[in-house]
Amino acid sequence: MKRLQKFRLKATHDRWNLRKLFEDDDDPRIEEKREAVEEKSYDFINKWKTRKDYLSDPAVLKEALGEYEAWKRYYGPDGDEGYYFWLRTQQDQNNPVLKAKFNKIEEFSRRIENDIQFFQMRVAKIPLKRQEKFLQYRGLRDYRHFLERIFAESKYLLSEPEEKILNLKTSTSYSNWVKMTSGFLAKEERKVISEDGMSEEKNFSEILSIMNSRKKKTRDSAADAFNDILRKNVDVAETEINSILSNKKVDDELRKVSRPDLTRHIHDDIESETVDALLESVSGRFYIPSRYYRLKAKLMGVKKLKYHERNVEYGDFDEKYPYNKSIKLVYKVFGNLDAEFADILAGFIENGQFDVYPRKGKANGAFCAHNFLSQPTYILLNHADKLSDVLTLAHELGHGINNELIKEKQNALNFGTPTSTAEVASTFMEDFVLKEILRNAGDELRFSIMMKKLNDDVSTIFRQAACYRFEQELHQEFRNKGYLSKDEIGKLFRKHMSAYMGDSVEQSEGSENWWVYWSHIRSFFYVYSYASGLLISKSLQKSVRDDPGFIDKVKVFLSAGLSDSPKNIFMELGIDISDNGFWNRGLDEVEGLLEETTALAKKLGKI
Repeated sequence: MKRLQKFRLKATHDRWNLRKLFEDDDDPRIEEKREAVEEKSYDFINKWKTRKDYLSDPAVLKEALGEYEAWKRYYGPDGDEGYYFWLRTQQDQNNPVLKAKFNKIEEFSRRIENDIQFFQMRVAKIPLKRQEKFLQYRGLRDYRHFLERIFAESKYLLSEPEEKILNLKTSTSYSNWVKMTSGFLAKEERKVISEDGMSEEKNFSEILSIMNSRKKKTRDSAADAFNDILRKNVDVAETEINSILSNKKVDDELRKVSRPDLTRHIHDDIESETVDALLESVSGRFYIPSRYYRLKAKLMGVKKLKYHERNVEYGDFDEKYPYNKSIKLVYKVFGNLDAEFADILAGFIENGQFDVYPRKGKANGAFCAHNFLSQPTYILLNHADKLSDVLTLAHELGHGINNELIKEKQNALNFGTPTSTAEVASTFMEDFVLKEILRNAGDELRFSIMMKKLNDDVSTIFRQAACYRFEQELHQEFRNKGYLSKDEIGKLFRKHMSAYMGDSVEQSEGSENWWVYWSHIRSFFYVYSYASGLLISKSLQKSVRDDPGFIDKVKVFLSAGLSDSPKNIFMELGIDISDNGFWNRGLDEVEGLLEETTALAKKLGKI
């Protein structure tokens, strides 16, 4: 802790120090570096675009991949300029000068991306009988899984001209439809009863948030408005969802894909049987969220929760967590887990890699940003001294630590995390910080926090698994029937939502339309990754609690990046993520928390 206290006295950064990229928005080096990006990009493009020897000779491919890795490490299509101005637009979203500069570098980078894409596409098309020769070549060992991923996707790639056609039709057959529905919803406004009892005009996103109000009149008013908006737009959404389902069906047929979710699994570097085991395990324990909602209904004094009341917070969270207090707490927890975790946090603070407080024009929410392996990680917060802000800090730092550990061990082609495990590090760190807060909390605060944690776990694991099941049946029914009415879609949606909620949550009038606004079902089969990330995290947490030395194995996983598939990385650690038992160990943690919370509710005389 001494190091942290010492440097905080001399470094009080609460905004990003971007000088490792550029001095300011008008730094003359911006143009110089852009010219260097263009020069290095076209050096590579011009050297390899007419050559074919790297597609038959592993030694030549090693040379090409070495140069490609160096380009990806230091330059990429947009260099430091693209990263810098993207970060600046997040600090000041309404600044037209920054928007213009970012748009300019985006146009520049798009040209380079289009011109360099030949390389991966041609490597992907190396004939199957020759692929094993490349994978076994010792000189390509560092790029082995990069090639495995490309080869896995190549089985479903069409010719270069055909792929260009599919890319060109994406806007008209997919994204324009999705933007239309979300755009219509974003324009909607309704009058709702605010928490002070006044009738106020609110936009769609505000109404969605207000439905979690602790005041019944306010949340019921917001729910009526929300359902009215969905009812108004459901006919448009019906046409939209059928159009994008049709587009997906056409793409899958052209690529000869065996199941609608297969391309998602290949992209995410996870085996279909692993996702199937996850879903089977979670759906097999839907009694957990059902029992949670039964407990919540009792606490709120009702027989059944209305559909929109599921996420209303129960309890009080009065304690304040100023930023410095939050940092000390997180630093302590990280240090107890592993000294390197605390050192990474200390370095982030010392180097000004946090943008801490809300400001007008600044992006909402929180994120951890990274771009190239050679560039710094930056974390954006909107710290408002709440309990949730401490957990957000720990969550984003989990991503940051993950990035730094990968940087130490991997090359630029292995820098990153697959979607299937992207949330493991963040939820791992967040939950250990929450455990520390619970350790020092009185019974009332402890109970409130445990209820909040259960609600988050139910939403992240069980709700997303139910949504995935809904997606599977939605695609299957569309392919069987050719078109689905809004009533048919609503019936399917209610079926899968009620499956995890149980009989203590009403499938209230209007809830059949909640698929209309759920953006994730338009990013087909993405939602499983929320459940997989958190359950892997929970299993790892238990292993560390049982044996603190297991943190070394956690660090091996966090350092692996894209160097191998998650299944293989975990198998090296003695963990089989395709085994239902693995997922059930994570679910045991959730059930254990529910039992502990229920017992505390009885002790406090709440039920």
